[in-house]
Amino acid sequence: MDKFLAPNTLEATAHNHLMENYFTWQTDKPSVDEALISGCASYRAFDRYLTGADLYLLPRTRSELENILRRYSYDAIHNAIAKSRSTLQPGGYSRICHRAEDSIRNVLNTGDNLQILLALHHPTDDNVNHDADCNTHTITTT
Repeated sequence: MDKFLAPNTLEATAHNHLMENYFTWQTDKPSVDEALISGCASYRAFDRYLTGADLYLLPRTRSELENILRRYSYDAIHNAIAKSRSTLQPGGYSRICHRAEDSIRNVLNTGDNLQILLALHHPTDDNVNHDADCNTHTITTT
């Protein structure tokens, strides 16, 4: 995880703050801390993808990977908002989603992160069972 979001990044700091202050993070302010939720949501999206949780269709393109990461971040945003006892400011939900999306894009645009993440869950040729390929079977008729 440190390769994508180092411990000193806003996202990792937000995630750590929420984990360490699980029961009280939402009571510090009268309204939801948008930067905290968006940063944590981005971090959790990458963490969830790295573990392969709920990953049924493997992404083949940047667009597909981004869609998966956005969906994961939205789940984290919804969970944080549902847990919070504070209210959202007008337009807060859109700002939180936009910040999380920007964070995801920034990580994907950095170095070879995109290629690493796309290749992460795809089997290598060594792990593929070529004997089980349905195209190798022949049907004979009489």
